[in-house]
Amino acid sequence: MNFSRCLGFICFIISIYILWQIQQLLLLIFTAIVFATALNRLIRWLEQHQIKRNYAITLTFTGILILITLFFVLIIPPFLEQFKNLLELSPQIWQQIRHLLITLRDANLGWLPQPPTTLSDLVKQLQPIFEDTQFWKRFFAIFSNSFFAILQLLFILILIFVMLLNPHPYRQGFLRLFPSFYRRRGEEILDKTELALVNWFTGIVISSTFIGVFSAIGLFALHINLVLFNALLAGLLNFIPNIGPTTSVVFPIMLALLDAPWKVGAVLILYFIIQNIESYLLTPTVMAKQVSLLPAVTLMAQLFFAKLFGVLGLLLALPLTVVAKTWIEEVLFKDILDQWHITTPCDVE
Repeated sequence: MNFSRCLGFICFIISIYILWQIQQLLLLIFTAIVFATALNRLIRWLEQHQIKRNYAITLTFTGILILITLFFVLIIPPFLEQFKNLLELSPQIWQQIRHLLITLRDANLGWLPQPPTTLSDLVKQLQPIFEDTQFWKRFFAIFSNSFFAILQLLFILILIFVMLLNPHPYRQGFLRLFPSFYRRRGEEILDKTELALVNWFTGIVISSTFIGVFSAIGLFALHINLVLFNALLAGLLNFIPNIGPTTSVVFPIMLALLDAPWKVGAVLILYFIIQNIESYLLTPTVMAKQVSLLPAVTLMAQLFFAKLFGVLGLLLALPLTVVAKTWIEEVLFKDILDQWHITTPCDVE
């Protein structure tokens, strides 16, 4: 290996190390890119209707700020109030769960351990698990500093605004990382990646809105307490496939235990029906253009990115997988493997 190659290899290793050290910053940048890509499609649509780009950007950001303001004014206060009520009800919920566990233990299920007497005893028993798990350490670290979270949000919004003002230089700068002969092909792959991200974002927003609205209607019909909290949680957790929908049903079940045992089954049936309607009716029709990912691939990607980047990696697992899937299909499969022909004696003749 000559000196130039050795120096290039050393620079490559140093670059990988630096990128790994700023992984959280890169994830925030990727978040901004995802939203900027989706909003850029909306701005292009406004430009097609004879609205100048600067005005389209202003109109888009004004709408976003109005939606964020309405969300924090109309949704967050009652959400926090209902969350406070849930915390106040947690001792009663635990007593109902404890009674159920004791009943199951006495019904020839002696392998079940004796449940703790109070909720505080349960927290003390679970504390070592949370302390020893790196994932949960990262989880609580993200939400432990609300000021830092606000700064991250502002950083993402500023990046989105700057990228939308003039996205062309950023796109061309990225393409310059490729060899000159591959830049035209790289631009085609970027277009497909943009389309895949827009389709994913549109699909997940429609899906989450559907689940949140129909969860609210169903829980209200069953007279389950804290409808807004549970419905909003179900919609937001839908952004995390597999894990999110399963987690969202936990709190309604706990609240149903306080009211009537039969409501537990009713809540399970309700969420099962909503998830199946979303999976088998809504997704194939409304989101026909959404990027299709195999369930096993989605789950493995979630576990991989959660282990690698913590809770932020879990939240961004799906868009990261969408981008990776597009580039793997286009570069590895189409441009390399599909073009890899083995020369045979017949070909030579």
